[in-house]
Amino acid sequence: MSFLTTLRHSGSRVAHKLPFHLRLQSSPRALTRLASTVAFDWEDPLASKILFTNDELDIQATARAYCQDRLLPRVLDAYRYENYDPKILLEMGELGLLGATIPEYGCASVSSVASGLITREVERVDSGYRSAMSVQGSLVMGPIYEHGTVEQKEKYLPRLARGEIIGCFGLTEPNHGSDPGSMETTAKPHPTKKGYLSLSGAKTWITNSPIADLILVWAKLQSTGKIRGFLIERDRCPPGTLETPTLKNKNGLRASITGMIQLDECPVPEENMLQVEGLTGPFSCLNSARYGIAFGTMGALEDCIARARAYALDRKQFRGNPIAKYQLVQKKLADALTDAAYGVLAATQVGRLKDQGLVAPEMISIIKRQNCDRALIGARALQEIFGGNAASDEYHIGRHVSNLFVTQTYEGQSDIHALIVGRGITGLQAFC
Repeated sequence: MSFLTTLRHSGSRVAHKLPFHLRLQSSPRALTRLASTVAFDWEDPLASKILFTNDELDIQATARAYCQDRLLPRVLDAYRYENYDPKILLEMGELGLLGATIPEYGCASVSSVASGLITREVERVDSGYRSAMSVQGSLVMGPIYEHGTVEQKEKYLPRLARGEIIGCFGLTEPNHGSDPGSMETTAKPHPTKKGYLSLSGAKTWITNSPIADLILVWAKLQSTGKIRGFLIERDRCPPGTLETPTLKNKNGLRASITGMIQLDECPVPEENMLQVEGLTGPFSCLNSARYGIAFGTMGALEDCIARARAYALDRKQFRGNPIAKYQLVQKKLADALTDAAYGVLAATQVGRLKDQGLVAPEMISIIKRQNCDRALIGARALQEIFGGNAASDEYHIGRHVSNLFVTQTYEGQSDIHALIVGRGITGLQAFC
């Protein structure tokens, strides 16, 4: 029954002459009847789906089907043995999931919210899979599209979009994580190759680096002291000038591959330099990736909620009762569900603003910090519902907890994002 039909049956002729919002207020009995017909959906607690377009919902459904059918069956072995299958990026490329917001060069040209829904579905399976996808799309394709020359875009973007070549993003250094402005990697004129620069330095905790064909490195140009981006093609590097060793035995993101970038007088053509100076370059694409993380972590938390709910309904303790009947269990579920619902709404709002050119960096920091923090807190609390069984990876909850610690740490640790927001509030810089 529609609002108007409900009000018509209320018998108040005066109410029909009032503005719509006042008509609703004038008929509490009608509202009570209407409210009683709405069933609570724990999988969409604040009805966020009504905020998405049909196209966005179709994109989410496509991503979900792929992730549940193709990624979920792989994840336990991938996590146990730190074994990332590069074919995953080819599969994602076939579906148009890589660099999905880019409007040209074979990309899908979808909204920011649609791209967020994609990351939500990928991270519902595993944060490592989402990390590999985000690096390819947001941190490699993004800066090439925003700051590259036409030649660079035409050369690299279509192949990256199809997953035919794999990219990585080198900003973090062994001695400089939260302070990239102090990076030590440098670029200077090559001593013997005209038209080339020579790059030396090291980057660490780089997703995809051991398998990357195209390596985007941020370095200080020796002649100006300005930070610039350089596109390094692995197959053009002489032996000994580029190494990308794998970082093994991680506690989280084990389903993705992580390594270092070690450069020793590595020759790079000047034409492979991006057309942007300073930290504006890396930070602009980091904000897109951070947005994806904010949406993605809600997928991980939602998976934790679903698994904890199913376990609590099935597990019988104390006179044969399902443990879902008990207050402490229900409170944990309610807390996590509330955080997930709020997080999805916040990410959706920021996505809409992003597409309108109305997003401030502080907004990205708010949702990245809040959603990552709450996802980690919620997953840790839900882990307790499983008792000792949480120690088994077959229940998946421990894997999500380990991964979510990393998402709370990388691409701006939560305390750093708090300082970004604090600077926005006070106008005062707290980083030094």
